[in-house]
Amino acid sequence: MKRLMFCVLMLIGLLGFAAKAEGGLKVVATNFPCYDFARQVAGDRGEVTLLIHPGVEVHSYEPSPADILAIGGADLFVYVGGESDAWVESILSGFDAAGAPATLRMMEAVTPLEEEGEDDAHAHGEGPEYDEHIWTSPKNAMDMVAALSDALSGLDPDNAGAYAAAAESYIGQIEEIDAAFAGAVESGKRRELVFADRFPFLYFVREYGLDYVAAFPSCTAQTEPTPQTMLTLIRRVEQDGIPVVYTIEMSTQAVARAVAEETGAGIRTLYSLQTVTQAQFDAGETYVSLMSQNVEAVREGLN
Repeated sequence: MKRLMFCVLMLIGLLGFAAKAEGGLKVVATNFPCYDFARQVAGDRGEVTLLIHPGVEVHSYEPSPADILAIGGADLFVYVGGESDAWVESILSGFDAAGAPATLRMMEAVTPLEEEGEDDAHAHGEGPEYDEHIWTSPKNAMDMVAALSDALSGLDPDNAGAYAAAAESYIGQIEEIDAAFAGAVESGKRRELVFADRFPFLYFVREYGLDYVAAFPSCTAQTEPTPQTMLTLIRRVEQDGIPVVYTIEMSTQAVARAVAEETGAGIRTLYSLQTVTQAQFDAGETYVSLMSQNVEAVREGLN
């Protein structure tokens, strides 16, 4: 990685990327929520690039030379700043002051939550690890949009009013999503969700006061739940009359199918939005459009 960084940064210098873009801001965002919020706020006043392409597994992503060049050529680099972005600091440290892009670390725009199971880590003297899926809370998403407006306005003060207006408009749409989720929870017959998959929804369930049980903690690389976990999922569905179990996008659904076969529950996708499929990207799906689908999936699960 160090040799790759040296070669790429030399190339950046030779190509003059430190001069940045002319005729509008260039924004590079790591994952889909950062990308979507940036394009909504920037509008036609900037060029926004999604670094981690649709369908790519976010948690195992490593930047290519082309990706590093894109970061070096950006006016603003937007990233979450969690465990999946551990590579970011080594990349940014390789730029000199003149060539480095402005940065926006989204975890600084919200109040991060410690990952579930952190008590064990603390008992062994380890520091806390924070769940990086901050955007699954619509209220956090609003804060992220506002942070982008501030960052873009700082780089392009002549268009600050336009950025603020665009942010206000998109925040209004997210407020409607927030209200829809709150209404679905308030009218629901239960307060628990069963995730027969990985679990990137800690901020979401905390936001709306929901209980949950999941096959895997957070977005672990585990692929097989323990027998005890499978038994817990099946018993919870049967005892509490849970109508559907959830998976996330691009899941194998293996665990969900096993639970469904035992219990008769349905299977629904709850979009975590950490990535999207190429088809969704090409169709112009947004944070708001995908979260709107999540509202209906949650409503079904709570009734």
